[in-house]
Amino acid sequence: MAGIALGIIVHGLLLGAMNHEQCPADDQRKIKQEHMNIAVVGLSHKTAPVEVREKLSIPEPQIEGAIAALKNYPNIEEVAIISTCNRLEIYIVTNSAQQGVWEVTQFLGDRSQTPGHQFRRHLFILLREDAVMHLMRVAAGLDSLVLGEGQILSQVKQAHKLGQQYKGVGRLLNRLLKQAITAGKRVRTETNIGTGAVSISSAAVELAQVKVENLAASKIAIVGAGKMSRLLVQHLLAKGATQISIINRSMQRAEELARQFPNSQLQLLPLSEMMSAIGASDIVFTSTGATQPLLNRAKLEAVLDGDRSVMLFDISVPRNVDADVNQLNNVQAFNVDDLKAVVAQNTESRRQMAQEAAVMLEEECEAFEVWWRSLETVPTINSLRSKVETIREQELEKALSRLGSEFAEKHQEVIEALTRGIVNKILHDPMVQLRAQQDIEARRHAMETLKTLFNLETEAISGQT
Repeated sequence: MAGIALGIIVHGLLLGAMNHEQCPADDQRKIKQEHMNIAVVGLSHKTAPVEVREKLSIPEPQIEGAIAALKNYPNIEEVAIISTCNRLEIYIVTNSAQQGVWEVTQFLGDRSQTPGHQFRRHLFILLREDAVMHLMRVAAGLDSLVLGEGQILSQVKQAHKLGQQYKGVGRLLNRLLKQAITAGKRVRTETNIGTGAVSISSAAVELAQVKVENLAASKIAIVGAGKMSRLLVQHLLAKGATQISIINRSMQRAEELARQFPNSQLQLLPLSEMMSAIGASDIVFTSTGATQPLLNRAKLEAVLDGDRSVMLFDISVPRNVDADVNQLNNVQAFNVDDLKAVVAQNTESRRQMAQEAAVMLEEECEAFEVWWRSLETVPTINSLRSKVETIREQELEKALSRLGSEFAEKHQEVIEALTRGIVNKILHDPMVQLRAQQDIEARRHAMETLKTLFNLETEAISGQT
């Protein structure tokens, strides 16, 4: 009896696969990845001055709202945001590149309350392969103000984490960001591009050393106790500085920073003592998340005697130091844009390593592209599987009814597993070969052949009516 049952079921499956004309699929949703585009709209130290970057910057506490606002636009499916002192980049997956890019620029203008003509000329826009390669370069530090800077990789990781947390990152951007993080790690592991002054903080300290020559004799104040300030302390200590004060609103954060340098004598001060500490300092670094300047001409005039001078290094975006301090004769002020001269000195020695890294990034981009192109096969594979599964269910139901209720009830689970196994084994090789095919034309030809042989196009059209 079991042999007869198997014969009936297999015969039904084969006949159904050859002759079935109509099989309504349970799920008629069409996967659209093959029609999607990846785009990035952004600006950086290369395209925009600091006063433009600070207007458009999106602090981390505002990322959630920004992602939600962008996803409300009709042509934006996925969003990830990288916002640092030197760049703002918004990566999107869009069903219309032109409309998606326009929606991002509209968002930037509305959010910052800045007329488009004031920032559009500073934007760069990259699509598909160019957007993919750009993110790889960013993660590897090849697009940074300081070539090979390591901090940007952690910022890309954070963009990925927040994108997932706030439901901005979907299938495409999740894969892209993971690939970019892999690329960044690989470049740092397989080259020496991360050696030397490779962060904004280290470049600021190098510039300070050039200006004052002897950091050990200088009284130094750091306003802020975040990651950038930690790096400032690290580089200052390495250069011989010994008189360092940390000024911060939260004393707990300042204490946490100090605990990372147990062998140094860091002085910790509350924000209420900021101006008196600055008045007693030779060098001041500012690195806070404040959205308005903490220092201006009036405040400095109040604490600086006529014969006392101070050097300010503002590495924050938005800026912590107002531009009007440059009107004071006894104040020298530098912002992130002034670090370009320091960076230029380090760039030449890293050019060869950057070329080596570029080869690795090409490989990582190709790996992503192969995966992305394979998504073209998803609708065909799903349609084929859906059709064959429908045939399986219908033919199984017929076979079980012919076998009688007693036999069917007793052996239904076994027969169900048997037919599923047959279907999976029949479909396995075609699906594997289709996904593995890297030649675009060959893959598309194979998909067209499957659609014709199994009448898949007819089914898809009828399912939409």
